[in-house]
Amino acid sequence: MKPIPTLLLAAGLLGASYAILLASPLGRRAEVATGYSARVVCACRYVANRSLQSCMTDLEPGTEIARISDSPKTRTVTARVPLLAQSTAVYSSPFGCVLAAGRQ
Repeated sequence: MKPIPTLLLAAGLLGASYAILLASPLGRRAEVATGYSARVVCACRYVANRSLQSCMTDLEPGTEIARISDSPKTRTVTARVPLLAQSTAVYSSPFGCVLAAGRQ
């Protein structure tokens, strides 16, 4: 085989594998876990004024796959599952915390 077609084939297989992973139960679980975690921790931090460590105890089993980061300056909480999903919740004064729109 020539190098270029081999590289294209490898890239295509890698892309297809990634698409399958996103559509798998793990990929869907990652999306739910990040959205739920970001929203719950944001409300806990900026509506209830609790510490991040205290808020982590509010999360349900199954959401531990998400990594949480807090940004007090922008009043946002982001939950990530590397390569699979990411969600950000933003504190908005009269509405509390809302998930940022769109895929991030």
